[in-house]
Amino acid sequence: MGNQLKKVIEKDKPEFSRRDFLKFAGTVVVGISGILPNFLLIGEGIAAIPVSQGYLLVDNKKCQGCMTCMLACSLVHEGKESISLSRIQIIQNPFERFPFDLTIAQCRQCVRPACVEACPTGALHARAKYGNVRIVEREKCIGCQSCLEACPYKPSRVMWDFAQKYALKCDLCAEARFWNEKHGPEGKQACVEVCPVMAIKFTKVIPVQKGDTGYKVNLREGSWKKLGYPID
Repeated sequence: MGNQLKKVIEKDKPEFSRRDFLKFAGTVVVGISGILPNFLLIGEGIAAIPVSQGYLLVDNKKCQGCMTCMLACSLVHEGKESISLSRIQIIQNPFERFPFDLTIAQCRQCVRPACVEACPTGALHARAKYGNVRIVEREKCIGCQSCLEACPYKPSRVMWDFAQKYALKCDLCAEARFWNEKHGPEGKQACVEVCPVMAIKFTKVIPVQKGDTGYKVNLREGSWKKLGYPID
């Protein structure tokens, strides 16, 4: 048991500290090596939601607010360009100064997703077929919006389709029905591909879960300094 705990902590050390693990579990956390490698066990054999195999990182200071990512997201998922149907949101505040005037609000694929826990029908779940990405299964969604209310981030990372009355959220393009290229955690993500300034990045490494530290990163290379942007 001690060796297993040590391996789990060492394996996830870049993403979680020992303190974070204990805080997350509320007790001892044990990994199941070889049997269920993508799971964490909490307490006495209670299985947690499997960890996602993909995440989106963003650079708010690099983003230009063009909303190309939003249009691409809705196009590959719904077959039409609509910022209301985008799973990624660009929030602009004209009353703020740089860099607080613009925010990229993307789904975090949380290690402990409140939206998944709140769904009463299992419509929102970790889909093993797509690397445990948190996905809404439309056929099971009853439109209760519990997932929207449960998301602790503002704006909610779960969106709402006002026309068809069901929840939408980022699936890393796993179910991008209108995209012919290989997509999803093992392929491409529309927002990453179309961003003209490369302000969005895909990673399989679990970001730091506390605050925005792990999800908002610096994607600016030295040439951006010539344009007046901070590169530190």
